[in-house]
Amino acid sequence: MNKALFIAAIILLNGTNAWANTLNIVVVGLFKDKAVVEINHTRRLLQIGVASPEGVTLISANSRGAKLEVAGTTKDYQLGSHVNATFTPPAEQAPVSIWPTNGMYKTAGSVNGYSVNFLVDTGASTIAFSTSVAERLDLDYLKGRKTRASTASGVTEAYEIMLDEVQVGHIKLYDIRALVIEGMHPDYSLLGMSFLNQLNIERKDDRMDLRKKF
Repeated sequence: MNKALFIAAIILLNGTNAWANTLNIVVVGLFKDKAVVEINHTRRLLQIGVASPEGVTLISANSRGAKLEVAGTTKDYQLGSHVNATFTPPAEQAPVSIWPTNGMYKTAGSVNGYSVNFLVDTGASTIAFSTSVAERLDLDYLKGRKTRASTASGVTEAYEIMLDEVQVGHIKLYDIRALVIEGMHPDYSLLGMSFLNQLNIERKDDRMDLRKKF
């Protein structure tokens, strides 16, 4: 190897190592579907499907242990176990950008793998569907908690449920609260704050950019 290639190889090697972080992970608290984990001496409360700033994602948790995903590898961790892992921070993803149509921000998405058209609504506390959309999405909403919801036609019965998976663009979130409202309203399925509060929302002129917080 000539001198120029040798120097280039050293630079490439050093550059690669500069992006690698070693994580010290300790499980310090276990709950149903939640875990308290110390990552490099910083305590995090992890919820299923939401990555920590260090890139650690909780897959499942109960009183016996937690299943964590780090750098694409899934392992089981017991309470008090100390684990070192090497993690390469991912490149920042491009935002999901939405432009208005007649003043409304509409976007295609999916729920549990079924396609659905959403209206982005920061005034709605949860994702919301009419019963007709819920039936098309194969949601067993009648087993949900019965409640009441305000619609354009007044107060009506609704069912609170959990959605396994909601995706908009490349953003995919898990275990999202939703309402199924009796009748034909809302006219458009609402992408409310139970999904949006896990994102950073930016406005650039008319464009709305959505990014995952972690």
